[in-house]
Amino acid sequence: MKELMNDLNQLLADLNLLYRKLQNYHWNVQGKEFFVLHGKLEEYYNGVNEEIDQIAEQILMLEGQPLGRMKDYLEIGKIEEASNEKVGAAVILENVLADFSYVKRLLISVKEKADENKVYEVSSMADSMIAQYSKAVWMLEQSK
Repeated sequence: MKELMNDLNQLLADLNLLYRKLQNYHWNVQGKEFFVLHGKLEEYYNGVNEEIDQIAEQILMLEGQPLGRMKDYLEIGKIEEASNEKVGAAVILENVLADFSYVKRLLISVKEKADENKVYEVSSMADSMIAQYSKAVWMLEQSK
């Protein structure tokens, strides 16, 4: 169960960093793809925000303590922050694809550990998120 809790807090940290990165890109996207990406990035970060809450609530339901400080997220998170500068579509798409692929792999690990520990509500939540990230990864790959 400890490994599952560690993975859930890892996911929580990375999703918080991903949220900030997506919002940063939303603010700083430039180029002819601006209108499409600006809206899509907002859709993505709003979805990630909902996932953050779901993950934290699952940790609490398992009598764990969700990480809540940016300092903690930066210490254990594997997703890199975006720079505070204008950025074009190619860089955004490449980085979001890499980050979403990483999150999908982490979710698969969470699911496997949840199944091992018979924590089926976490497994079910992971199933849903894996499906969402799989579709997003596929769509981003089509943009190459």
